[in-house]
Amino acid sequence: MTERIHILGICGTFMGGIAAIARQAGYRVTGCDANVYPPMSTQLEAQGIELIEGFGAEQIALKPDVFVIGNVVSRGNPLMEEILDRNLPYISGPQWLADTLLRDKWVLGVAGTHGKTTTSSMLAWILEYAGLNPGFLIGGVPQNFGVSARLNPPCPPFAKGGKTSESSGAAATVPPFAKGGSGGISGFFVIEADEYDTAFFDKRSKFVHYHPRTAILNNLEFDHADIFPDLASIETQFHHLVRTVPGNGLLVCNGREDSLQRVLRRGCWTPVEKFGNDEGWNIDADDRVMLNGEPQGTLQWGLLGEHNRMNALAALAAARHVGVPVAQGLAALSGFKNVKRRMEVRGTVNGITVYDDFAHHPTAIGTTVAGLRRKIGKARILAVLEPRSNTMKLGVMKDALPGSLKEADLVFCYCANLGWDARGALAPLGGKALSKDGLDELIEAIAAAAHPGDHVLVMSNGSFGGIHGKLLERLAK
Repeated sequence: MTERIHILGICGTFMGGIAAIARQAGYRVTGCDANVYPPMSTQLEAQGIELIEGFGAEQIALKPDVFVIGNVVSRGNPLMEEILDRNLPYISGPQWLADTLLRDKWVLGVAGTHGKTTTSSMLAWILEYAGLNPGFLIGGVPQNFGVSARLNPPCPPFAKGGKTSESSGAAATVPPFAKGGSGGISGFFVIEADEYDTAFFDKRSKFVHYHPRTAILNNLEFDHADIFPDLASIETQFHHLVRTVPGNGLLVCNGREDSLQRVLRRGCWTPVEKFGNDEGWNIDADDRVMLNGEPQGTLQWGLLGEHNRMNALAALAAARHVGVPVAQGLAALSGFKNVKRRMEVRGTVNGITVYDDFAHHPTAIGTTVAGLRRKIGKARILAVLEPRSNTMKLGVMKDALPGSLKEADLVFCYCANLGWDARGALAPLGGKALSKDGLDELIEAIAAAAHPGDHVLVMSNGSFGGIHGKLLERLAK
């Protein structure tokens, strides 16, 4: 009989991804959420997943084998309270994923404050290009795949213990674990390893459940001020992750980050390859990739920014650990199409180009603006910001915003529902910053200021009220 799971909080990117790959694995999947709406709702329903609006206690009548709980669910949720009162079986999403679908996989986990989605997408694409057929669960939609999650297709021969071949893309130095076929490895799985907490009943970071054999530590800054009091507490969670990586695995670590060096000094039992400095992987001004000072090839692509060059180094190093030659990794990246909502051009009207970007932390905002500046030269950048993440809403990072936006020519901030004074925070930018409480007012102000040749960079980790389409429509008038 097919096992049935019912997912609470199914319409988030992560839990929706779990639902999709659970369905692919043959589970009967249903789910509920407070807001069931496209695009996630239509994606899930197209896969035969029944969705229920709200968290009504009557859903226990579905009698699943287990309730899978997303971290949007808290005490007081009526369905969760009924589950607890009746002592029904429940488990967090990350733990269910790890125990049920990842146990026999070679997991490649991508952790870091910034770049997890992009680096995971790069890594999955490199493995796909090399013929290794990875499964993946990513917090965005890689345009090379068109979906955010999939279960492994049939695994490559060498992961079963067979010999490698040139066509498979596997290098001569395939890790011993893969060569021997021991441990029941049935394929590769790339996962975005998030440091946010697991569930209301498990306050560890999600990534401690995944037990990666190859782990990328991309960077580490203070974030998630709603759950972490300081940077040191996040470093502790990263060290919990380091403790789970086996001795025959690999840690790919950003060599420029003091915070990550502190994490490693707390104890490390796994080989480490660093990137971003001469100690390991690096890239020069001409995009030539170096490993321990030896040239490996040239990165040829259209992505912007130093952050993406660093993401590429991390992905190349992780892919090499599972047998993909660097030259083949570079060839894959030349065809990498990035992730939706990462400097995605949403349209050009009357010579004005509108971009959508997920940047929501001052560091990410700064690197995104700087990358666009390098691409367009002296053309004007109109930066449009919605401080929507929990950290930004709390105002913890507000003093860093002016510095992150310094390369923009004009700055427009949507300041509705903020607990801090956006106008005061952006005052160091002088007359080039404007804050509005209403979305329509904001769109009118942007449209009035925009001229042919301008680049409007919209940054938010949410839908921003559909501002991109509304702005393009307004500019067309």
